Amino acid sequence: MSFAPAAAGTRVAGPPEGVPPADVARRGRRTTPYLLLLPGIAWLVLFFAVPVFALGSTSLQTRVPGAEVGTYEQTFRWANYSDALADYGPQFARSFLYAGLATVLALLIGYPLAYAIALKAGRWRNLMLVLVIAPFFTSFILRTIAWKQVLADEGPVVGTLRGIGVLGATDSLTASATAVVAGLTYNFLPFMVLPLYASLERLDPRLLEAAGDLYSSAPVAFRRVTLPLSMPGVVAGTLLTFIPAAGDYVNSALLGNPSTRMIGNVVDSRFFRVVDYP
Repeated sequence: MSFAPAAAGTRVAGPPEGVPPADVARRGRRTTPYLLLLPGIAWLVLFFAVPVFALGSTSLQTRVPGAEVGTYEQTFRWANYSDALADYGPQFARSFLYAGLATVLALLIGYPLAYAIALKAGRWRNLMLVLVIAPFFTSFILRTIAWKQVLADEGPVVGTLRGIGVLGATDSLTASATAVVAGLTYNFLPFMVLPLYASLERLDPRLLEAAGDLYSSAPVAFRRVTLPLSMPGVVAGTLLTFIPAAGDYVNSALLGNPSTRMIGNVVDSRFFRVVDYP
């Protein structure tokens, strides 16, 4: 087989002078991941970094004396932060407490559910996953309002608790911290279940079989094999549940009372009613 020589005066494409072809390919492989990251980085800068910077700048402003409501100037007043902590310390603490309780309850409820879906559901797995995410097809506010009916004095929950003596004849669950935590737990439960399911679904069942072959009991196999391997899902579910629950204000507004106000309710009030942006 023979190859025709290049036409006279034609320059054959090749690597830059002095750069071996292997170095060109290697350089391309190094830069490709960074080029693929550019759209995501641009999105984060535009819709996350810039808004956070704008909010941070606003938080250091002060009201212009004698100006109309909502008029502020940049004075870099860092005392705004200490003032906020001093004035709304109970709301901050209450938000973290309620969010922490809701996260623990969601973990206690969600882990067995995710375990059953991932390892025991069989052909019912897809149906159970649909049931977990089905509440998302309903408005967040409507789901919270529904809890007012579930926990109403004439509802089945209060009736049952009164029947077994847990609640007195005049006790109520509505407009209480219990109702707020219950609403938070219910509304954010899927955020706990789905990461746990994703972590448990990747668990190799042969590891559990090996634990059994080594005479491990079911509780010990769970503690030494299943739980450690599912910790990424536990961490992800905890963060996805605690962070939005701490900033929530709908559950407290609809299911609580003035003594159950969370920091989200304070933000809502200062921004949209008092117009105190800093």
